Amino acid sequence: MEQPAGTRDQRDVSPYFSRDFNGLSAWAELGELARAPYDLTASGALSPTRIRSYRTQAAGFDLLYSTQRVDEAVLAALQRLAEESGAVAQFLLMKKGAVLNRIEGYASEDRQVLHTACRDIFGPVSLAPEASAQAKGELEKLADFLAALEAGDIVNAAGEPFTDLVQIGIGGSDLGPRALYLALAAYKIPGRRVHFISNVDPDDAAAILSGLDLAKTLVNVVSKSGSTLETMTNEELVRKAFAEAGLEPNLHFLAVTGKGSPMDNPARYLRSFYMFDSIGGRYSATSMVGAVMLGFGLGYAHLMDILRGANAMDLAAEEPDIRCNPALLLALLGIWNHNFLGCETLAILPYSQALVRFTAHLQQCDMESNGKSVTRQGKPLAWESGPIIWGEPGTNGQHAFYQLIHQGTAIVPAEFIGFRTSQYGRDLLIEQTTSQEKLVANLLAQALALATGQPNENPNRRFAGNRPSAVLLADRLTPYTMGALLALYEAKVVFQGFIWNINSFDQEGVQLGKKLATRLLTHYAGQRRDPGYSGEASDDPGRALLAAAGMLAKGESG
Repeated sequence: MEQPAGTRDQRDVSPYFSRDFNGLSAWAELGELARAPYDLTASGALSPTRIRSYRTQAAGFDLLYSTQRVDEAVLAALQRLAEESGAVAQFLLMKKGAVLNRIEGYASEDRQVLHTACRDIFGPVSLAPEASAQAKGELEKLADFLAALEAGDIVNAAGEPFTDLVQIGIGGSDLGPRALYLALAAYKIPGRRVHFISNVDPDDAAAILSGLDLAKTLVNVVSKSGSTLETMTNEELVRKAFAEAGLEPNLHFLAVTGKGSPMDNPARYLRSFYMFDSIGGRYSATSMVGAVMLGFGLGYAHLMDILRGANAMDLAAEEPDIRCNPALLLALLGIWNHNFLGCETLAILPYSQALVRFTAHLQQCDMESNGKSVTRQGKPLAWESGPIIWGEPGTNGQHAFYQLIHQGTAIVPAEFIGFRTSQYGRDLLIEQTTSQEKLVANLLAQALALATGQPNENPNRRFAGNRPSAVLLADRLTPYTMGALLALYEAKVVFQGFIWNINSFDQEGVQLGKKLATRLLTHYAGQRRDPGYSGEASDDPGRALLAAAGMLAKGESG
């Protein structure tokens, strides 16, 4: 497969790998400050001055953090934590091509991390020029393809235009792209629709296929290796549906894959677009993984706006002052809540129905990146790494799990995401306020209520308060602001990994279950070929487990 793009930056990043989080002087300072964190319930704690000053801006977003349990002393200590850990310095090295996806002294992926190069394409100078040139090359291929579709140069066998596209992928090839498309459906090209098949559950594919005119449908198969089991299985299922409809699949199927992979095959695909080893799956939404589908569904101009917004936030993430860097500040506030105030989970709560799958994407981006228990030198962690990420859109969530957030025994920090105006502009006055005003009012009220609480002689109606939150607010959810929001959270996750001294770019934890599933499938296949098949070698300690699991899956008693 194609190797990572560009010249591998050989600068010595090893000193950062040896900076243990609990060995930084800011660690001890923050530990002392956490003994008496800022009291949000005190009289005057949320003053107009604090609300105005505890705010930073970048790429169209305001980050409002007056409802966090921080004061000037904590913010100063967090600034020192960022500097001692080299968070921004490592971010810049990452953007330049340093090999940061590795564990020193142990077998690892040993790769660059260049997802930012996918959108570092607008200025005269790129920090990773060869990787950016690769991204530009793929975008040019995509622009030509989309133009040919628009001009009617690429049509189906009956000379009709394609109206639908199905994206087949899983994990990072599905979650981020799906979240972006749903978020921006208001901008879709009239007469075009995009659909997604990810789960290997055959009902997922069947439900999508049942509502399509396959003759007018393109299928975009996304797999870097060209061998992802779930994706390959779904591809064959969909190819069979096309063949049964009397259609030639090779005239409908597109591929997004690694150069030289088994899927890099013009005999099977109408077009192929490349993804590269330096771009991890959960960071790949702005690569061809998301771009092909977004270009088809939204148009090339809107795709470029997504990239511009992401690039603007990437540039803001280079700012060393945490009060001018929303991604770094959000990362540090998360560390303060998680490592020093003992909060185990984080609720991400978008007050926009269009962001219905964005938290699901962030679950992967954050938990697959920072759900680690060893340092970048392979030593067991002596501190907590990534939190549990969860959430749903407001205001629906207010009528579901907000009870626990307000009055439960667990303290759940929250990150609210909202927009001052709606996407479609279809609204009306009811009791002298619009629906969008009601939405934003609920968002702000929740943040204030969590912070200040409410005393009451009735313990059942008492709210303790001091439950931290932050608010991300933009004017409108557009392709530009969506790109910025995506890049903000990508940078936040990366910054936290740098500070915790963990590798945020591999995912070894997903492999064990896959290996065992493969063994079970081998067991099933053996029994299908030979009913007397009894499994693997008798000295295999997993044989009994596999046999029992196989019986349970088939509903057999034993």
